[in-house]
Amino acid sequence: MKVYQIEQLVLGAIDTNCWIIAYSGSPAAPRSCALIDPGAEPEKIITQLTAMSLEPEHILLTHGHFDHIFALPDIHAAYPGASIGIHRRDAACLGPESLDLHRRSFSAAGGDSSYIDALWKPMPGADREFEDGDRIGPFKVLSAPGHTPGSAVFLLEEQKIMFSGDTLFKGCCGRVDLPGGNRHDIMQSLKRLLALDGDIAVLPGHGESTGIAEERSTRFF
Repeated sequence: MKVYQIEQLVLGAIDTNCWIIAYSGSPAAPRSCALIDPGAEPEKIITQLTAMSLEPEHILLTHGHFDHIFALPDIHAAYPGASIGIHRRDAACLGPESLDLHRRSFSAAGGDSSYIDALWKPMPGADREFEDGDRIGPFKVLSAPGHTPGSAVFLLEEQKIMFSGDTLFKGCCGRVDLPGGNRHDIMQSLKRLLALDGDIAVLPGHGESTGIAEERSTRFF
């Protein structure tokens, strides 16, 4: 599959980056795409997909925090044929029983869990729980625990593009003080990612895009 277009949407109160990756598919589905981290404002996502004449084949989640998944119920309703994928270790963040988990996580961050209740819609479960090294469409999955146990990045090897979620940002990394966070694990994940090809562009879950070579040179950890 050849990737030919990437679109960024900045969504929700925490400015989460949602990524649309359009690629050439089979003759039966020439305008397929992957959708990464539909965190909020599903109407904006659907409007953009419609404007681009795209239909998601894969909905991929870099991790299970609410600001990366809470548009999922509406997106799933609009595109029921799209396969939902998340790392096995964050799979409990999906499904109808996940509300209490999100309440606890948000409360641990200092928030009022009633905020989660106000946003909540019944959450679909995962169609695929992936592991390190799995391939989904044009992407290679790399496990990157630390921000959450099941944090992962999605790598387009030929195009040298990485979708890093909340593991690697421009000049910093994701927080580790929420339930499931682990400083040692994220340090190991960062060492692994920064050892990759320096030409790889990094498209994160929040903030500006960067690159492996640039982040390697900053020595922020």
